[in-house]
Order: sequence, then C-alpha cells, then structure tokens
Amino acid sequence: MKSRVRAVAHRGDPYQHRENTLPAVSAALAAGADAVEVDVQLTKDGVPVLLHDQTLERLWNDPRPINRVTSEQLAELATPGLRIPTLAEVLPVVAQTDGRQLLIDLDDARPAAATWRTVSDLDLTDRVAFCGSVAAMLAVRELAPRAEISLTWNRLQLPKQRLLEELRPSYLNPPFGLVDERFVAAVHDAGLGLATWTVDLRRTMRRMLDLGVDSLTSNRVALLRRTIDQHPDARRTP
Repeated sequence: MKSRVRAVAHRGDPYQHRENTLPAVSAALAAGADAVEVDVQLTKDGVPVLLHDQTLERLWNDPRPINRVTSEQLAELATPGLRIPTLAEVLPVVAQTDGRQLLIDLDDARPAAATWRTVSDLDLTDRVAFCGSVAAMLAVRELAPRAEISLTWNRLQLPKQRLLEELRPSYLNPPFGLVDERFVAAVHDAGLGLATWTVDLRRTMRRMLDLGVDSLTSNRVALLRRTIDQHPDARRTP
C-alpha cells in the first residue's frame, strides 16, 4: 500500500524521543513515516552525525561546536540508550524497512562529500534523498547525478529555469506559509512535486492535502499518517 502523498517525519519522532537519535528514527518508522528527515553535521574528524544545530548546547548541554568535537569524544555525552548517532549507524535502520527513505537535510555544502561517501560505502544510495539550500543541493548534484533532491525554498517566485535544469530537483520544498492554490499550480506546471514543512496541526495538514501538496513534513508523524490515510485524495491505494 502506498500513499499519493509522502509522509515525512521531521527529525524522527521528536515528541516521543530526542530529535535526530536512533530511538526517534525508529519510532517514526514504526508510526508509518514514508521518509525520515534528519540533519547531518560533521565532527572535527569529518564523521557525518545526526545533529541540527552547529553546537551541542541545546540538546546535549555542551556549548562546544560540533566541528570542534571528534566522533570519539561524542561518546562522553551519551546516556543509557541515548546518544548522537553517526549517519552510518542510522542508514541500516532505514534500509531494513520496506522501501522507506532517509531524507538528509544539509544546511550548507560542507557535509555533502562525506555524507555521500558514507551512503555509497554502505551501498544505500537508493534509500536516501536530500533536501536543503541551493549551495548544498548543488554540491549533492555534482557528487550524485541521480540522487533525489528537494530544494528548500523561501520565496514566492519559483527558481530560475537555469537552476532547475542544473539541479533537476524532484520537489520544491517551501514552508507551508507560502503554499496556496496558485503556488501549487505553478510548481506542478514546472514539472515538480511540492513538499512543505513543518506541518503539525491537523487542520493545516488537511488544508495542504486539499491544495494538492505532494509531501508533508511534520513533528507529529503519527497524526500526519492518519490524516493522509483518511483524506480521499491522498490515502493509501494498492
């Protein structure tokens, strides 16, 4: 069974577990996510790990920037059952599922090469997609000509045709506040799918589905899964 609309779990299932951790990713998959979006940063020794912020302070009570900490030093922050996982540890968890994806969010181009190398070394290039800034996605496209890309976008005007031809994104990925009927039509007329974030209220999910959005990202993936499955134009079909 597959839905017309993709349900994306934002940083795993952060209402149940700390974001960007193995428990959060596993919980999101168990809740029915089609894809789990995670953020990737590089440690001092160049290891891709799951972390959104540039520092460890918000989630791990450590003021150091992640690029000043080695992957071995991250072990000092671990508590029983909870730690910052490497990308290499998370990818096999997603690969064990029936076709679900890991959607890797890159804020800038710096982690792109190490991230793609990790994915390639595990032979899991068909189980990942990428989202992020123009610079990051250009770096991904240069490394991976066939990778699925969602271009994060914050303008009402669509990207220039030259950029679209260079990036070849599958989705345009704006915040939901930009999405209306005209925007959806323009994106679809350009031959792109429309993804949007971060949609946590049921009424907003329904409004996005009514407008014809193709992919929704939420912190409340179980609610999103139910809402998609109950929507007449988006629910799962054989």
